[in-house]
Amino acid sequence: MIIKQITFIAFFIVFFIFTISATEYVGVKQCESCHQKEYQAWQGSHHDMSMKHANSASVLGNFTDFKFVENNQANRFYRKENQYWVNIKGPDGKFHDYQIKYTFGYEPLQQYMVEFDDGRVQLIPFAWDSRPKSQGGQRWFNLYPQFTQNHQEFFWTNTGQNWNYMCADCHSTNVSKNFDVESNSYKTAFSEINVACEACHGPASEHIKWTKQINTDDNIDKGFSRDLSRSVKAWALKDNATTMSPTSIKHSQQNLVCAQCHSRHVQISDKDHIAANEFGERYMLSLINSSLYYPDGQVYDENFVYGSFLQSKMNANGVVCSNCHDPHSAQLTLPQEVICLQCHQADNYANKKHHNHKESSAGAQCVNCHMPETTYMQVDNRRDHGWHIPRPDFAQQFNTPDSCLTCHQDKDSQWSDKHVLSWFPDSTIRRDEHFAPVFAAADLNYPGISKELSKIAQTKPYPAIIRASALDRLANKVDTNSLIAIARAVKSEESIIRLGAINGAIQLPAVERWRVLSPLLTDEVLAVRAEAASALTPLWQELNPDQQHLLQSALNDYLSIQHFNNDRGFAHTNTANILVHQGKYTEAQQAYQQSIKIEPYFARAYINLAELYRLQKNNKQTLITLLNGFEKIPDSAELAYALGLAYIRNKQATKANLFFAKATEFAPENSNYFYVYGISLEQTQPLDAYKALLQAYRLSNNPQHLYTLCDMQLRNNSSQAKQCLSKLSKVAPDNVIKQLKAQYKIN
Repeated sequence: MIIKQITFIAFFIVFFIFTISATEYVGVKQCESCHQKEYQAWQGSHHDMSMKHANSASVLGNFTDFKFVENNQANRFYRKENQYWVNIKGPDGKFHDYQIKYTFGYEPLQQYMVEFDDGRVQLIPFAWDSRPKSQGGQRWFNLYPQFTQNHQEFFWTNTGQNWNYMCADCHSTNVSKNFDVESNSYKTAFSEINVACEACHGPASEHIKWTKQINTDDNIDKGFSRDLSRSVKAWALKDNATTMSPTSIKHSQQNLVCAQCHSRHVQISDKDHIAANEFGERYMLSLINSSLYYPDGQVYDENFVYGSFLQSKMNANGVVCSNCHDPHSAQLTLPQEVICLQCHQADNYANKKHHNHKESSAGAQCVNCHMPETTYMQVDNRRDHGWHIPRPDFAQQFNTPDSCLTCHQDKDSQWSDKHVLSWFPDSTIRRDEHFAPVFAAADLNYPGISKELSKIAQTKPYPAIIRASALDRLANKVDTNSLIAIARAVKSEESIIRLGAINGAIQLPAVERWRVLSPLLTDEVLAVRAEAASALTPLWQELNPDQQHLLQSALNDYLSIQHFNNDRGFAHTNTANILVHQGKYTEAQQAYQQSIKIEPYFARAYINLAELYRLQKNNKQTLITLLNGFEKIPDSAELAYALGLAYIRNKQATKANLFFAKATEFAPENSNYFYVYGISLEQTQPLDAYKALLQAYRLSNNPQHLYTLCDMQLRNNSSQAKQCLSKLSKVAPDNVIKQLKAQYKIN
């Protein structure tokens, strides 16, 4: 008994020593006393106001029993003593009272959040426009009027508006999501409700200790492990240059810290990516793809800066966020009209010879040409941080934004292109190789584009994110060029390029895919190891035991990411997909069902579960699963298409055509849906089949779609066949045309 007591006491002492020696969060109040200037700058900033408890100091909206009428229905905003309440439509289609517990942001709009008994915190669809009345503000408006159905991801009580998963990591400090999958509930916690000092500087307990040391000069980092300094200490103007250059670049961790929130990403762990100096230890960064960016790299959907910034010459030359922005107030460090002139010499750039506009006019401001604004959330104007050179010629060719037309709204890009050419007749910009034409062609599935994508992927002067995005576009373009580019990219020092290579290799033949990607299973970066494992697991049944053992180690990392995100349906579906590849069908079925339980409106879970039943030749359960999903999500193009395929396999063509038609209706931009729909209509409605195939080709520019149309018309002796062949001859090799003509005996 005595021995046990001694052991316990010893354990307690060891545990206590470990606890107090670990670096801990201390709170903003500990910082305030010594850092008054920084604290005052931070107060009232976007970081300070990122999230607050709803009270009279934080709430900006009109809650004086105000009724906002929309679609002949009144949404009511009111107070109960010191509490803020709304009466709005809930998931059952009826109006209910909900207490507002938190505010989100403050300008140019403020959002509001409701906390439910299961720990979910959800953003209501109505926001307060906090701009002055003269600018159209001081009003309630619906941020998401298109999401009114309870099965839609972005309906306000669903996952798309869930703070715990979508927002907490960036809007609060030291967040622990704490999701319990068994009870499907959260106990999310944070050190500070908003973005406070330690969100950027890291936990400050060691810094507090440092302040109490007698000789503090010996410890340069002052008790912090993060280097938030500027990467360039001095700038110099070289001979005949018009822009300052860094005398040397010693990359700090500042941009990496800012990027944890100011980027479009998926969080994959709660690891310290700053300590690892690797974004991919905690996040998966979105690449420059057509859903987020224009082909020239200009921002389309919200990317929150970092993806644009990585494309820029500023990033390449060691510029960090604090070169322009005060990190505590988040305001510009200098007036907007002069901040660029810190490096870009005023004599060359701040004059009419360069900008060709009246002095002090909107066109004379650097940002209006090089950092055009895009409006998000209806009222929030955000500038592109790629600092692109205006290219009205690209706007004409690829429908990219033309910054000239931001001011000259009565003109077109042909007009602006003419002016730009007259202003800079000797410019080499248009002769320089740019990735925009290649990305645009790749996004339209132009044949033979892999050669150009491979060239970009291997050209070092291109930013790493552009090279990675070129590799990403090689996924469905398997040939010698792409294989060489991918094989070289997996050896890159840049983790983002290695990630791009994995995406590009996804369709490589099994042997080549294993040979190229297997070295990445032991990569030092979590995101790379996990993505490599995901890309190689479909080969599981073909691998020998040693290969499976090597793969399993990285696969455990991939599965840990899914576990980290087990509050979302996609994570359980991803886990189930792995189990299917490993032949563990029972466990996979359970994981798919868990996905549906966690997120009933996640279509992919139903589709993949149905496919598992099909593999087991259980056609009845396949249809039941898909129909259950379609009942839950009646406007899902994915489910409609999957049902069409299922009915085709069951030889029920009429029902199949019905669901293929729905798929094209719900996703009119999807060429593949039109293609399959057209093929399915041939026997019963040939004219409609031709229309569907023609639409597939118009959407995709894929010669295969046009070939199928011509082949069908020739087979049915259509009068339109010769016209189709003429069109096909412009995009297909001569031997293909000759074979078609020979097959149908056409001269």
